[in-house]
Amino acid sequence: MTDPASRAETTHFGFEDVALGDKQGRVNEVFHGVASRYDLMNDLMSGGLHRAWKSALITELNPPRSARRFRLLDVAGGTGDIALRTLKAGGQGVHATLFDINPSMLEVGRQRTDAAGFGQRVDIVEGNAEELPFPDASFEAVTIAFGLRNVPRMQSALDEARRVLVPGGRFFCLEFSKVDMPVLNRVYDLYSFKVIPGLGRMVAGDGEPYRYLVESIRRFPPPEELAQMMRRAGMSRVSYTPFTGGIAALHSGWRL
Repeated sequence: MTDPASRAETTHFGFEDVALGDKQGRVNEVFHGVASRYDLMNDLMSGGLHRAWKSALITELNPPRSARRFRLLDVAGGTGDIALRTLKAGGQGVHATLFDINPSMLEVGRQRTDAAGFGQRVDIVEGNAEELPFPDASFEAVTIAFGLRNVPRMQSALDEARRVLVPGGRFFCLEFSKVDMPVLNRVYDLYSFKVIPGLGRMVAGDGEPYRYLVESIRRFPPPEELAQMMRRAGMSRVSYTPFTGGIAALHSGWRL
């Protein structure tokens, strides 16, 4: 049963205001529908640039290439893209926990990590980013890529990410952001609201999930506001790097 308090509170689902307790279910419906085409969706949303942005994340993450233990928690890890990139970049000591609230996304991630030969070094865990089912100080790194904007209580997710990091561990958030170049901003808005839903209908048979995802990007906090949320969660040395004129940004913070 939905908590009455969460029914009274509201949040956004794209450009629509909805009861806080309703958002997660509606987000789940979106991702059940696009799970098998999620990587294609990211190509459409970013013009293929998400691949370069994820490579920059892995470079910053810098998983050890030795046998030294390195435990990664990839929140909203879905299809396993970040986990696989980390495992391929690191040594035998790297272990990834693929965590998502959506079982359809996790099944794609399970198939991909098994097919790549990393099944023995990946745990698949279903759960809510707002209440991580892990003890304090469990991971050397926590990542979330293109997932935080879909969490109803983003501050709770950031609080939890900091909690499960070991002292000296690092958190990364890769997310679409606020375009800071006037001409690019107009071009990107045209592409996002006019082109992407149409492409979604062509390749997936339904443009509405893509329309929601575009709208959710526009409702996401600007970079400095997200940085302040990370500081409120207790993270230190918080910084962010914009990519491609601000279309995306990589935030990072440490648990000291």
